[in-house]
Amino acid sequence: MMIKTRLGFIGAGNMAEAIARGILSAKVYPLRALLASDISPKRRNFFIRKLGIRSVDSNAFVARNSQTVILSVKPQDMGEVLSEVGPLFTEKHLVISIAAGIGTAFIESFVKTEVPVVRTMPNAPILVGAGITCISPGTWARGEHLNRVRKMLEPFSRVLEVEESLLHSVTALSGSGPAYFFYLVEALAEAGVGVGLSKEVAMELARHTAYGAGKMLLELADAASGPAELRRKVTSPGGTTEAALSVMEGKKWKKIVAQAVRAAASRSRELGK
Repeated sequence: MMIKTRLGFIGAGNMAEAIARGILSAKVYPLRALLASDISPKRRNFFIRKLGIRSVDSNAFVARNSQTVILSVKPQDMGEVLSEVGPLFTEKHLVISIAAGIGTAFIESFVKTEVPVVRTMPNAPILVGAGITCISPGTWARGEHLNRVRKMLEPFSRVLEVEESLLHSVTALSGSGPAYFFYLVEALAEAGVGVGLSKEVAMELARHTAYGAGKMLLELADAASGPAELRRKVTSPGGTTEAALSVMEGKKWKKIVAQAVRAAASRSRELGK
């Protein structure tokens, strides 16, 4: 069902673009109901020319003329932006933040009334309709507000509700996570070249291997034991896969991943201060 009230983006960066594309593709909002602001003329022109979304240089204009507002500015810019638009929000607004590390209490400190705020952490695959987003309510957000966020996102993203205290961990795992897999595919392709394959063939093999493995995880395995069980099924004793995994285990692969995720979670906490 299409939502007819106006949706505004404060910040027209890459993630805002991904959400806007998903919304338009799924026809969640009509095009005329979307509005965006950004300090960059290049991004405003992109939203106008490529997406057909009216874009302005005034954050205040978006705040005043939108019932639902998505805060999609960089975490380090959030305080400055909220100083401008926070006092304009009322209890009739729904404010949705996608900024890493920024808590609902920080956003609420800039408003004058009981404004419902929902903090979210989407990830890049929403751009292709395969995202996952965690959401957490602020002080004045109720079930109806969470349902509105779900209704907006579910056509192109799985949506999970979690405690807000866990969103730093969510950011480190699923928010930053796609980059980890891209990095692995880069490494696989480079390794393929190292054993004699052309760059083109190596990259094609790495890309489709990643795609196929992900599809198997979603379609053939349960959430708990799935990865380990699938790994065992494709690892023959004394075979090639076992030889490769032995190297990874010797280099403490899981420890490296754990350290990386902890570093991302720590940075998310720093951004929220």
